[in-house]
Amino acid sequence: MLEQFFQNIPEFLSDAFIDTIKLIPSLLVIFVLIEVFENFFAHKIANIVSFSKKLGPILGAFLAIIPQCGFSVIMTTLYIKKYITTGTLISVYIATSDEAIPILLANPAEIHTVIKIILIKLVLAIIAGYLTDLFIKSKLHKCYQEAKPCSHLKSFQPEKGCCSHELNENKIKNIILHPIKHTVIISLFILIICIGLNYTLNLFHESSLSHFAGQNLILQNAIFALFGLIPNCAVSVLIIMMYLKGIIAFSSVIAGLTTNAGLGLIILFTEKESLKSFLIIISILIISGLSAGIALNIFGNILP
Repeated sequence: MLEQFFQNIPEFLSDAFIDTIKLIPSLLVIFVLIEVFENFFAHKIANIVSFSKKLGPILGAFLAIIPQCGFSVIMTTLYIKKYITTGTLISVYIATSDEAIPILLANPAEIHTVIKIILIKLVLAIIAGYLTDLFIKSKLHKCYQEAKPCSHLKSFQPEKGCCSHELNENKIKNIILHPIKHTVIISLFILIICIGLNYTLNLFHESSLSHFAGQNLILQNAIFALFGLIPNCAVSVLIIMMYLKGIIAFSSVIAGLTTNAGLGLIILFTEKESLKSFLIIISILIISGLSAGIALNIFGNILP
């Protein structure tokens, strides 16, 4: 019955359905693991980062690399409350990859791409974080100024994670229901994006799209660095799917994922007192994304 269905629809549609269905089991497993981490460990680890002022950018970068969608929200909340520096927040934003890593992990053949993205974003996040703290002095909570432990942070628990679900509600419910919901949402994004990309590949000759991926790289980097600022997980899905289809260059993937800080930017933007900080952080993300993209255009051939 299923084979008959696929035979009776256009090839670009059937390929999109098949590609999406293949990813669903792996995505569900990955999102369950992410949810376990987010509910039981993320806020506790965030507290450790807040206590480690000098090591903040390093810890923030290493922890943000772990695929989970609520960490940027947690760290943004800590930043607004003046418990972490601007550099630490920048390192978290740059290292975060939203849905990119789970989608690539669901494609075993792309493990080498996952490793490259993680290493590049990790190094970039740490460098950008420390440079930011070098030039921008953050106003931290008075407990830091008085060299006293911020003991009240032990009870810190952010209200919302990604998809607006409550992080402090029933954790077992979160671990069961949220991964299913998240898998459905991301699978729909993948299906819609695959349909659009497959139709485009059928409409235009594949070699012309491959030619586009290798031309105007700086302009392409700039477009995707700006595109990555949109705080929606569909953005990282589109960036990765365009790369897997050979439509954009790897440097544009890094440029886009560097600025793709997720829902944390929304939280920061809604704080009126943090508007200046928001504009500064956006500027740093764009500069970091463009710099990384251009550097890869020049030196990318040395990467394995």
